[in-house]
Amino acid sequence: MVDIFTKKERSEIMRAVRSGKNKSTELLLISLFKDNGIKGWRRNYKLFGKPDFIFLRKRLAVFVDGCFWHGHECRNTKPTSNADYWETKINKNKNRDLNVTEVLSKKGWTVLRIWECELRGEKIIKHLQVIGEN
Repeated sequence: MVDIFTKKERSEIMRAVRSGKNKSTELLLISLFKDNGIKGWRRNYKLFGKPDFIFLRKRLAVFVDGCFWHGHECRNTKPTSNADYWETKINKNKNRDLNVTEVLSKKGWTVLRIWECELRGEKIIKHLQVIGEN
């Protein structure tokens, strides 16, 4: 698939993507927490790996991973231009995710990773139940 944007336009678009306050992930999950009466969460807590949310009393770290950036297979879109760069980038992200999960688990934290695509649908209900029970 050929990119419809020029290299410069694509660069500007990708540069605008931010890791915090992402409406499709973190802000949607906040709204789901509120709708389901889930309390006790905190954001921007200084913990290894920078979880999106933590539940300190439960020692639960919640990450909301963007499907593209963390290599989820729900989308069959792989960049064709600069493919080596993107494959390396996404693999580094996946390896970092594994390392963060391992380190936090060894420190007694439960790590819950939620894919961006799971925020809409049945799977999120199961995740919310885990958070509510934990």
